[in-house]
Amino acid sequence: MLKQQTVTPKQQKTEQLWPIECQLVAHEITTGLWSTTQWQLTAFNLTPLHQNSCVATLQLHRDERTDYRFNLSSNKPKLFLVLDNVETSETPSIVTITASQSVAGQYMDGDYLVLSNSMPLPVQVWMEAFIGRHGELLEQRRKKRKGAGRASGN
Repeated sequence: MLKQQTVTPKQQKTEQLWPIECQLVAHEITTGLWSTTQWQLTAFNLTPLHQNSCVATLQLHRDERTDYRFNLSSNKPKLFLVLDNVETSETPSIVTITASQSVAGQYMDGDYLVLSNSMPLPVQVWMEAFIGRHGELLEQRRKKRKGAGRASGN
């Protein structure tokens, strides 16, 4: 499940890839004698300018189109940023960025920090175009066999 994102400085937006700068802010939280650093995702920059900033590549996958449609049809579509190395005081490393809630949920079960923020409108339009090019992915349910799930009656 671990797939570290690497972004080359000149990487450009394509039909399936979009490098996005993620603006992370560290907050020092003190409770009694304990002090900890809490990371917050404040915004996305769609045109990364800084080479040393937190840049991740959003990649769209054809088999996740149903998840994308579910996200886009919500009141506030979100992008999910998965971070590793949140136990130390240094900047956490980006594992992935996704628009799929189910992919983000898989990381929440592990030792990863999953942050979310509102999806920028240009990304929503880009995802709609991706779904339009590749069609809707409809999950088909198989018909149950006759009598399945019923008591035998004996």
